[in-house]
Amino acid sequence: MRIVVSGTHASGKSTLIADLARRHPHFSVLPDPFEMLDDFWDTPGAGMFAAQLRIAADRLHADDLPADVIAERGPLDFLAYLQAVQELTGEPISADVRERSVALTADALRTVDLLVVLPLSERDPIPVGADEDLALRGAMNDALLDLVDDGELVGAGTTVVEITGGRRERLSVLEELVRTLRTAPR
Repeated sequence: MRIVVSGTHASGKSTLIADLARRHPHFSVLPDPFEMLDDFWDTPGAGMFAAQLRIAADRLHADDLPADVIAERGPLDFLAYLQAVQELTGEPISADVRERSVALTADALRTVDLLVVLPLSERDPIPVGADEDLALRGAMNDALLDLVDDGELVGAGTTVVEITGGRRERLSVLEELVRTLRTAPR
């Protein structure tokens, strides 16, 4: 089973993934693509997000992926960041970059069984400092929530679920989804 956990920065992705991996060690964890970038990128921007989108898409196509994998972020996250940067700066992303990013994202998401989205929630806020670029955090969250509804990006073969709640509640929902998808007829 291939699971991608998506959400803006400081939305609980790492915590949920660590909790699932601790209770289900047969899942291999793919870390945030940011960890795979060179130190060249020191500030968030379109180039950095495009590079992470490529990393996130490529690793979902890897021939040596284990049967059960959970990835922190997928290409959809970085498509949302690209849109957020464009919205916040007013600088358009080139049509070529946008077109390639959409194609890479749609192709990679066809390999995903479950896309878990962790939206920001006023009911269950995660405290963050001002150093987290709150404007980018909010704009990416909004863009991501729009993109998950795009049938051309997220195909019918991928189950998409938004999970909110506290730490235990999120893990419980994810575990139930995994059980349900494993027993569902294909």
